[in-house]
Amino acid sequence: EKWEGGVLGGNELESILDGLQRNELLDETGHLLTGYIGSETFLRSVLKVLRTLKEQNDTVRFVCDPVFGDNGKLYVPEALVGIYRDEVIPLANVCTPNQFEIELLTGITVKSIEDGKNACKVLHDLGPGLVVITSLQTEEDRDHMSILASQRTHNEDGTTQDDYWCVESPILEGSYTGTGDLFAALFLAWTVKEPDNLSLVMERVVSTMYSVIERTMHASKGTVKSKELQLIRSKAIIE
Repeated sequence: EKWEGGVLGGNELESILDGLQRNELLDETGHLLTGYIGSETFLRSVLKVLRTLKEQNDTVRFVCDPVFGDNGKLYVPEALVGIYRDEVIPLANVCTPNQFEIELLTGITVKSIEDGKNACKVLHDLGPGLVVITSLQTEEDRDHMSILASQRTHNEDGTTQDDYWCVESPILEGSYTGTGDLFAALFLAWTVKEPDNLSLVMERVVSTMYSVIERTMHASKGTVKSKELQLIRSKAIIE
């Protein structure tokens, strides 16, 4: 197995940002979606991008997928966890961690839906009004994956109310590349299309995810290439 190509660095990202800004191409930007970020310098450059976008349009919506590990294993430097928790997530409108990531961010071991709700509360306290645990397996049910969304509303009297939506999905065989990226992108798109109907958003996102993964599973031949999600062939499903 071999991988080729370069890695975009923080300086290169800021150069792209400067070019977009000079050509007045940021004025109508409405959303920022972030995914895997492998270094502290790049993560801080992303924060610069967000600040610049907010200067152009203070209604820019930041969807943060804090991609740094899964199944008990970190695949970025440990220092990034603290930067996400202390500097990035407080600026996010939406946060979409998996079970392992929300455990690291909150210090809460998530073994049940109730644990997940408590962890979401901690992230709400940091900043995001909408938190989604994209993959949660409970000790009671190892055959299904739960997707838990929590939305915090601020009332006029200064109190807050957290509402929850949970969808259970059968676990499909195999492990595939890009599932978290697809979930975050679909969630962003559907919350823009249906901003006041989180129940429908969850239904559409989870249903699409299941269909795309199922198609990929049936096409998989055990190679690295075959673990890539069948996005193009699933265009009609996604749309």
